[in-house]
Amino acid sequence: MSGTLNLRDAVDGPERRAYWAVTDCLTIVRTELLHLVRNPSTIAWQLGTPVVFVLLFVYVFGSAMVVADGADYKDFALPGMFAMTMANGFMSTAVVVAVVRDRGVMDRYRSMPMAPSAVVSGRGVADVLGACLDLAVLAVIALAVGWRPDGGPVRALAAFGLLILLRSALTWVGVYLGLLVPNQEAAGNLFAVALPFGMISSVFTPPEMMPGWLGAIARWNPVSATADAVRELFGAPAAAGGGWAGEHALLMAVVWPLVITAVFLPLAVRRFQRQSR
Repeated sequence: MSGTLNLRDAVDGPERRAYWAVTDCLTIVRTELLHLVRNPSTIAWQLGTPVVFVLLFVYVFGSAMVVADGADYKDFALPGMFAMTMANGFMSTAVVVAVVRDRGVMDRYRSMPMAPSAVVSGRGVADVLGACLDLAVLAVIALAVGWRPDGGPVRALAAFGLLILLRSALTWVGVYLGLLVPNQEAAGNLFAVALPFGMISSVFTPPEMMPGWLGAIARWNPVSATADAVRELFGAPAAAGGGWAGEHALLMAVVWPLVITAVFLPLAVRRFQRQSR
Protein backbone atom coordinates (compact mmCIF):
# COMPACT_ATOMS: atom_id res chain seq x y z
CA MET A 1 0.00 0.00 0.00
CA SER A 2 2.75 2.37 0.98
CA GLY A 3 4.32 2.29 -2.50
CA THR A 4 1.02 2.97 -4.21
CA LEU A 5 0.06 5.59 -1.67
CA ASN A 6 3.37 7.38 -1.92
CA LEU A 7 2.97 7.44 -5.70
CA ARG A 8 -0.51 8.89 -5.31
CA ASP A 9 0.74 11.45 -2.77
CA ALA A 10 3.60 12.38 -5.07
CA VAL A 11 1.24 12.96 -7.98
CA ASP A 12 -1.54 14.68 -5.99
CA GLY A 13 -1.31 17.97 -4.15
CA PRO A 14 -2.60 18.62 -0.61
CA GLU A 15 -6.14 19.20 -1.88
CA ARG A 16 -6.24 15.90 -3.72
CA ARG A 17 -4.79 14.07 -0.71
CA ALA A 18 -7.52 15.60 1.48
CA TYR A 19 -10.10 14.54 -1.10
CA TRP A 20 -8.83 10.96 -1.09
CA ALA A 21 -8.68 10.91 2.73
CA VAL A 22 -12.37 11.90 2.90
CA THR A 23 -13.34 9.51 0.10
CA ASP A 24 -11.51 6.58 1.72
CA CYS A 25 -13.06 7.45 5.08
CA LEU A 26 -16.56 7.35 3.55
CA THR A 27 -15.75 4.00 1.95
CA ILE A 28 -14.86 2.59 5.36
CA VAL A 29 -18.05 4.09 6.84
CA ARG A 30 -20.16 2.49 4.11
CA THR A 31 -18.46 -0.87 4.68
CA GLU A 32 -19.04 -0.70 8.44
CA LEU A 33 -22.71 0.24 8.05
CA LEU A 34 -23.31 -2.57 5.54
CA HIS A 35 -21.68 -5.00 7.96
CA LEU A 36 -23.94 -3.75 10.74
CA VAL A 37 -27.11 -4.06 8.63
CA ARG A 38 -26.18 -7.63 7.67
CA ASN A 39 -25.75 -8.58 11.33
CA PRO A 40 -29.12 -7.71 12.94
CA SER A 41 -28.18 -9.61 16.10
CA THR A 42 -25.52 -6.98 16.77
CA ILE A 43 -28.09 -4.20 16.44
CA ALA A 44 -30.52 -6.09 18.69
CA TRP A 45 -27.85 -6.53 21.37
CA GLN A 46 -26.81 -2.89 21.28
CA LEU A 47 -30.39 -1.67 21.51
CA GLY A 48 -31.61 -4.34 23.91
CA THR A 49 -29.34 -3.40 26.80
CA PRO A 50 -30.54 0.22 27.21
CA VAL A 51 -34.15 -0.90 26.79
CA VAL A 52 -33.72 -3.36 29.67
CA PHE A 53 -32.15 -0.61 31.80
CA VAL A 54 -35.07 1.73 31.09
CA LEU A 55 -37.66 -0.86 32.06
CA LEU A 56 -35.64 -1.98 35.10
CA PHE A 57 -35.01 1.42 36.62
CA VAL A 58 -38.34 3.00 35.75
CA TYR A 59 -40.67 0.16 36.73
CA VAL A 60 -38.64 -1.96 39.19
CA PHE A 61 -36.36 0.42 41.11
CA GLY A 62 -38.07 3.70 40.31
CA SER A 63 -40.70 3.44 43.07
CA ALA A 64 -37.95 3.18 45.70
CA MET A 65 -36.01 6.22 44.45
CA VAL A 66 -36.56 9.69 45.91
CA VAL A 67 -35.92 12.78 43.77
CA ALA A 68 -35.68 16.35 45.02
CA ASP A 69 -38.97 18.29 45.18
CA GLY A 70 -40.92 15.07 44.72
CA ALA A 71 -40.30 14.94 40.96
CA ASP A 72 -40.98 11.81 38.95
CA TYR A 73 -37.93 9.52 39.03
CA LYS A 74 -38.11 8.72 35.33
CA ASP A 75 -37.66 12.42 34.50
CA PHE A 76 -34.44 12.28 36.52
CA ALA A 77 -33.20 8.87 35.40
CA LEU A 78 -33.94 8.80 31.67
CA PRO A 79 -31.62 11.69 30.68
CA GLY A 80 -28.96 9.92 32.74
CA MET A 81 -29.60 6.68 30.85
CA PHE A 82 -29.12 8.55 27.59
CA ALA A 83 -25.70 9.65 28.84
CA MET A 84 -24.76 6.19 30.13
CA THR A 85 -25.74 4.56 26.83
CA MET A 86 -23.50 6.98 24.95
CA ALA A 87 -20.67 6.40 27.44
CA ASN A 88 -20.82 2.61 27.32
CA GLY A 89 -20.60 2.69 23.52
CA PHE A 90 -16.81 2.79 23.70
CA MET A 91 -16.91 -0.87 24.71
CA SER A 92 -18.57 -2.01 21.46
CA THR A 93 -16.11 0.15 19.53
CA ALA A 94 -13.18 -1.60 21.21
CA VAL A 95 -14.62 -5.05 20.49
CA VAL A 96 -15.24 -4.27 16.81
CA VAL A 97 -11.74 -2.83 16.37
CA ALA A 98 -10.17 -5.88 18.02
CA VAL A 99 -12.22 -8.26 15.84
CA VAL A 100 -11.33 -6.38 12.64
CA ARG A 101 -7.66 -6.44 13.59
CA ASP A 102 -7.62 -10.14 14.58
CA ARG A 103 -9.36 -11.19 11.36
CA GLY A 104 -6.76 -9.43 9.26
CA VAL A 105 -9.15 -6.86 7.81
CA MET A 106 -6.80 -4.03 8.79
CA ASP A 107 -3.91 -5.79 7.06
CA ARG A 108 -6.07 -5.99 3.96
CA TYR A 109 -6.78 -2.27 4.15
CA ARG A 110 -3.05 -1.60 4.47
CA SER A 111 -2.43 -3.55 1.27
CA MET A 112 -4.79 -1.23 -0.63
CA PRO A 113 -4.13 2.32 -1.91
CA MET A 114 -5.95 4.02 0.96
CA ALA A 115 -5.21 7.03 3.11
CA PRO A 116 -3.69 5.79 6.44
CA SER A 117 -6.15 7.92 8.42
CA ALA A 118 -9.22 6.40 6.72
CA VAL A 119 -9.40 3.26 8.86
CA VAL A 120 -9.42 5.14 12.17
CA SER A 121 -11.56 8.09 11.02
CA GLY A 122 -14.02 5.80 9.21
CA ARG A 123 -14.46 3.75 12.37
CA GLY A 124 -15.16 6.93 14.32
CA VAL A 125 -17.75 8.27 11.88
CA ALA A 126 -19.52 4.90 11.63
CA ASP A 127 -19.74 4.65 15.42
CA VAL A 128 -21.21 8.14 15.74
CA LEU A 129 -23.88 7.27 13.15
CA GLY A 130 -24.65 4.09 15.07
CA ALA A 131 -24.89 6.14 18.27
CA CYS A 132 -27.47 8.41 16.61
CA LEU A 133 -29.57 5.31 15.88
CA ASP A 134 -29.20 4.08 19.48
CA LEU A 135 -30.20 7.49 20.81
CA ALA A 136 -33.22 7.74 18.51
CA VAL A 137 -34.53 4.33 19.60
CA LEU A 138 -33.91 5.09 23.26
CA ALA A 139 -35.73 8.42 22.97
CA VAL A 140 -38.74 6.71 21.38
CA ILE A 141 -38.85 4.19 24.23
CA ALA A 142 -38.52 6.97 26.79
CA LEU A 143 -41.45 8.80 25.20
CA ALA A 144 -43.43 5.56 25.24
CA VAL A 145 -42.97 5.17 29.02
CA GLY A 146 -44.11 8.72 29.67
CA TRP A 147 -40.96 10.85 29.63
CA ARG A 148 -41.34 14.32 28.08
CA PRO A 149 -38.64 16.99 27.55
CA ASP A 150 -39.84 20.30 29.03
CA GLY A 151 -37.06 22.60 27.86
CA GLY A 152 -38.29 23.25 24.32
CA PRO A 153 -37.08 21.92 20.94
CA VAL A 154 -33.91 24.03 20.74
CA ARG A 155 -32.69 22.97 24.18
CA ALA A 156 -33.65 19.37 23.41
CA LEU A 157 -31.52 19.45 20.25
CA ALA A 158 -28.66 20.93 22.27
CA ALA A 159 -29.00 18.10 24.78
CA PHE A 160 -28.83 15.46 22.04
CA GLY A 161 -25.82 17.29 20.61
CA LEU A 162 -24.01 17.00 23.96
CA LEU A 163 -24.82 13.29 24.08
CA ILE A 164 -23.38 12.74 20.61
CA LEU A 165 -20.35 14.84 21.57
CA LEU A 166 -19.64 12.53 24.52
CA ARG A 167 -20.07 9.44 22.33
CA SER A 168 -17.81 10.76 19.58
CA ALA A 169 -15.08 11.56 22.14
CA LEU A 170 -15.28 8.12 23.73
CA THR A 171 -15.09 6.52 20.29
CA TRP A 172 -11.35 7.32 20.32
CA VAL A 173 -11.05 5.62 23.71
CA GLY A 174 -12.67 2.54 22.19
CA VAL A 175 -10.43 2.60 19.11
CA TYR A 176 -7.31 2.96 21.28
CA LEU A 177 -8.30 0.17 23.68
CA GLY A 178 -9.34 -2.08 20.78
CA LEU A 179 -5.88 -1.70 19.27
CA LEU A 180 -4.22 -2.08 22.68
CA VAL A 181 -5.80 -5.32 23.93
CA PRO A 182 -4.17 -8.57 22.77
CA ASN A 183 -7.34 -10.19 21.35
CA GLN A 184 -11.09 -9.81 20.98
CA GLU A 185 -11.77 -11.85 24.12
CA ALA A 186 -9.81 -9.32 26.15
CA ALA A 187 -11.80 -6.53 24.50
CA GLY A 188 -14.98 -8.17 25.75
CA ASN A 189 -13.64 -7.95 29.31
CA LEU A 190 -13.67 -4.16 29.07
CA PHE A 191 -17.18 -4.42 30.49
CA ALA A 192 -15.44 -4.44 33.88
CA VAL A 193 -14.20 -0.92 33.07
CA ALA A 194 -17.42 0.34 31.48
CA LEU A 195 -19.67 -0.70 34.38
CA PRO A 196 -18.17 1.48 37.16
CA PHE A 197 -17.55 4.27 34.63
CA GLY A 198 -21.28 4.51 33.99
CA MET A 199 -22.59 3.56 37.44
CA ILE A 200 -20.36 5.74 39.67
CA SER A 201 -21.97 8.90 38.39
CA SER A 202 -25.13 10.93 38.75
CA VAL A 203 -26.96 8.77 36.21
CA PHE A 204 -29.20 6.97 38.70
CA THR A 205 -28.45 8.62 42.05
CA PRO A 206 -27.32 12.13 43.09
CA PRO A 207 -23.66 12.05 44.25
CA GLU A 208 -24.80 13.66 47.54
CA MET A 209 -26.41 10.35 48.48
CA MET A 210 -23.08 8.51 48.14
CA PRO A 211 -20.20 8.32 50.65
CA GLY A 212 -18.06 11.47 50.48
CA TRP A 213 -15.09 10.07 48.55
CA LEU A 214 -17.35 8.18 46.13
CA GLY A 215 -19.55 11.22 45.60
CA ALA A 216 -16.49 13.30 44.68
CA ILE A 217 -15.51 10.74 42.03
CA ALA A 218 -19.09 10.69 40.73
CA ARG A 219 -19.27 14.50 40.50
CA TRP A 220 -16.15 14.70 38.32
CA ASN A 221 -17.10 11.74 36.15
CA PRO A 222 -17.57 12.93 32.51
CA VAL A 223 -20.78 10.89 32.39
CA SER A 224 -22.15 12.95 35.31
CA ALA A 225 -21.33 16.20 33.53
CA THR A 226 -23.28 15.15 30.42
CA ALA A 227 -26.13 13.63 32.46
CA ASP A 228 -26.55 16.80 34.56
CA ALA A 229 -26.26 19.05 31.50
CA VAL A 230 -28.90 17.21 29.48
CA ARG A 231 -31.21 17.18 32.54
CA GLU A 232 -30.89 20.93 32.67
CA LEU A 233 -31.55 21.29 28.95
CA PHE A 234 -34.48 18.87 29.05
CA GLY A 235 -35.95 20.77 32.03
CA ALA A 236 -35.70 17.68 34.23
CA PRO A 237 -34.91 17.69 37.98
CA ALA A 238 -31.15 17.95 38.50
CA ALA A 239 -29.00 16.33 41.13
CA ALA A 240 -29.22 18.26 44.38
CA GLY A 241 -26.09 20.35 45.04
CA GLY A 242 -23.23 18.77 43.15
CA GLY A 243 -20.32 21.08 44.00
CA TRP A 244 -18.46 23.10 41.37
CA ALA A 245 -18.65 20.35 38.72
CA GLY A 246 -22.39 19.97 39.19
CA GLU A 247 -23.01 23.71 39.12
CA HIS A 248 -21.09 24.03 35.85
CA ALA A 249 -22.38 20.88 34.21
CA LEU A 250 -22.98 22.51 30.82
CA LEU A 251 -19.39 23.76 30.69
CA MET A 252 -17.94 20.43 31.80
CA ALA A 253 -20.15 18.53 29.31
CA VAL A 254 -18.23 20.35 26.57
CA VAL A 255 -14.80 20.41 28.21
CA TRP A 256 -14.63 16.71 29.11
CA PRO A 257 -15.24 15.41 25.52
CA LEU A 258 -12.68 17.89 24.16
CA VAL A 259 -10.08 16.74 26.71
CA ILE A 260 -10.81 13.07 26.01
CA THR A 261 -10.52 13.64 22.26
CA ALA A 262 -7.28 15.61 22.65
CA VAL A 263 -5.75 12.74 24.62
CA PHE A 264 -7.07 9.61 22.95
CA LEU A 265 -7.32 10.62 19.28
CA PRO A 266 -3.51 11.01 18.96
CA LEU A 267 -3.00 7.84 21.02
CA ALA A 268 -5.34 5.87 18.72
CA VAL A 269 -3.69 7.16 15.55
CA ARG A 270 -0.19 6.49 16.93
CA ARG A 271 -1.18 2.98 18.01
CA PHE A 272 -2.61 2.25 14.56
CA GLN A 273 0.49 3.58 12.82
CA ARG A 274 2.75 1.55 15.12
CA GLN A 275 0.87 -1.64 14.23
CA SER A 276 1.25 -0.75 10.57
CA ARG A 277 5.03 -1.08 10.72
